[in-house]
Amino acid sequence: MAKTEQTKPSTKPTTRPSTRVGIVESDKRDRTRTVVCANVAMHPKYGKYVRTRTVLHVHDEGNTSRTGDLVEVKPCRPMSKTKRWALVKIVQQGVGLRFEGVDAPAAAPKATDPKTTNKAPAKPAKSDKK
Repeated sequence: MAKTEQTKPSTKPTTRPSTRVGIVESDKRDRTRTVVCANVAMHPKYGKYVRTRTVLHVHDEGNTSRTGDLVEVKPCRPMSKTKRWALVKIVQQGVGLRFEGVDAPAAAPKATDPKTTNKAPAKPAKSDKK
C-alpha cells in the first residue's frame, strides 16, 4: 500500500494589508483627506540623507480628521481616480501644526516705534537730459 502524506498547515504568516502613518495636509474636500507620509533615506552613492514624501488621498467616511492630525491609513478598493486609501484611526490630533511652526504667529513690531517703521528712502529727483 502507498503511504498517504498528510499535508501540514502552512506555517507562512498571513500578510495583512500594510498600514501607513502620516499627517493630514488638507481637509478641504468632503470625506477626502490628503495625507503626507514622510520618509528619510540615505542616498546609496553619496551617503546624504534624502527626504521624500508620499501624498495619499484618503477616504474619511465621518469627516473626523482635521489638518495637522496624525492618522493611520490602509489600502482599500479604488474609490476614485486617485483615492485608494481609507482612514483607520486618528493617532494624535494636531501634531502636524507643531512641526510646521503654525502654533503661534510671531508678534509683529509696533508701528509707533520709529526704529522699526519701514519707510521707503526718498528717490533722487530725475533730471531731463536730452
